[in-house]
Amino acid sequence: MSSSAIFVLDLEGEVLICRNYKGDVDMAEIDRFLPLLMQHEEEGLLCPVLSHGKVHFMWIKHSNLYLVSTTNKNSNASLVYSFLYKIVEVFTEYFKELEEESIQDNFVVVYELLDELMDFGFPQTTDSKILQEYITQEGAKLEVGKSKVPTTVTNAVSWRSEGIKYKKNEVFIDVIESINVLVNANGSVMSSDIVGSIKLKTMLSGMPELRLGLNDRVLFGLTGRDKGKTVVMEDVKFHQCVRLSRFDSDRTISFIPPDGESELMSYRINTHVKPLIWIESVIEKFSHSRVEIMVKAKGQFKKQSVANNVEVRVPVPSDADSPKFKTSTGQAKYVPEKNMVVWTIKSFPGGKEFLMRAHFGLPSVENNELEGKPPVTVKFEIPYFTVSGIQTTSSGPMCKTSGISVFVTSTWSCR
Repeated sequence: MSSSAIFVLDLEGEVLICRNYKGDVDMAEIDRFLPLLMQHEEEGLLCPVLSHGKVHFMWIKHSNLYLVSTTNKNSNASLVYSFLYKIVEVFTEYFKELEEESIQDNFVVVYELLDELMDFGFPQTTDSKILQEYITQEGAKLEVGKSKVPTTVTNAVSWRSEGIKYKKNEVFIDVIESINVLVNANGSVMSSDIVGSIKLKTMLSGMPELRLGLNDRVLFGLTGRDKGKTVVMEDVKFHQCVRLSRFDSDRTISFIPPDGESELMSYRINTHVKPLIWIESVIEKFSHSRVEIMVKAKGQFKKQSVANNVEVRVPVPSDADSPKFKTSTGQAKYVPEKNMVVWTIKSFPGGKEFLMRAHFGLPSVENNELEGKPPVTVKFEIPYFTVSGIQTTSSGPMCKTSGISVFVTSTWSCR
């Protein structure tokens, strides 16, 4: 990875805190970051890696902060960005909200965390639960001879502390899937994929070993049980607690889980997905002075399921004004800064159909043709429902499946 230094800046480019790990890049180089960023933004060439001479800036923006890594080497960019997002995750665990004020109010803790998260440009301890064992937000008293590194830092099982005890041993498993669907104006699905994760909430005593089975097609093929519905998972990524050698040999997910909440694995499935909420949109212009938009949404999932927090985003011309709406359910709101109408439906039962009509005035229709036709997007979530059909079987103390949810983003081209 080889990151020379990590900086946390405010929106004005002022350094709030920084840590120099290698000393091979001049710390004053960070002064060039914001002007470089603004220049690229004005030219419409904004990218996640900015360069000045031999120095490269890899950055992310979170809330009112910029987190920047500097290097003069050909570093692995994906690892650097994973680390920057990990910093955000750890700081958020500590301070609840990561923003300029939380950095200023917790300067000492932040600096200690930056010391432990990375050493000489390489990530070290990045698990917030382990860090919280010896970096606290309480005042520390100096006790000579009592200083001791937590065993979890040097342990073979560094993600779990020893001596954990619960009166009742339980594990809750959540399967969460996000679906991305792109549909053209003719109603044909152009692309679709499923991105999923399996999350755990572990309340177990001691050092338990758990095993998790999936209806994975490769596993069923190895064991000769190629029956029923199976899934083919790609881009599988596991938590460090999973024994990868065993998964490679017999596809068994065997692990000693972290305590509390964690993400056990993530995956992607390339498959044809039928849109769960079908959208039809019709745009009509009248006498070069007004436009009417009709959007029909139909649930194409089982009647027993309900989609929650449905949000249909319909683009409108940039010069539209005088909005009027009529909906069969939910609420429609004009968002002029984004040139769109947002139609929200709190609860959308399967098999139901709803309608929204919008009316706008158009002062200047001529510019309309140059703007193109941005797509209609739909976002919603359905609890206790997976599109991929993935199934889990667990062995270990008191394993339970607490929930299966699907989060969907669908995009339709306008007619």
